Amino acid sequence: MSARRYARSGSPFEDRIGFSRAVRHGPHVAVSGTAPIGADGKTVGVGDPEVQAHRCFEIIREALAEVDVPLEAVIRTRIYIVKVADWDAIARVHGAFFGEIRPASTFVQVKGLLDPEWRVEVEADALVEL
Repeated sequence: MSARRYARSGSPFEDRIGFSRAVRHGPHVAVSGTAPIGADGKTVGVGDPEVQAHRCFEIIREALAEVDVPLEAVIRTRIYIVKVADWDAIARVHGAFFGEIRPASTFVQVKGLLDPEWRVEVEADALVEL
């Protein structure tokens, strides 16, 4: 597979910014920063980092499926958190999704994310066998 495949984000900013939720090119898959946004376009779990992390990982799983990649192909996650005190709750959710997969993972505290209601944003990379 040499052609690029894309998973759409549904964001109204996708065309303006020029991005996709996920891009698969050959065996490589990159999933964009994924925020805790519900189907209605609103932040889910306001004030609850665990609920927000769960939503981020659900979105990542859905984006991967859209380009025919299982969650088990994830080799790296990057988790951006606003409050360092949230790391344990977010880590538990990461473990629920990736406990058996065990990707390389980095947690980074940031000053803020694009929406002040977001407590977490997640990126993922996957590698698939061709």
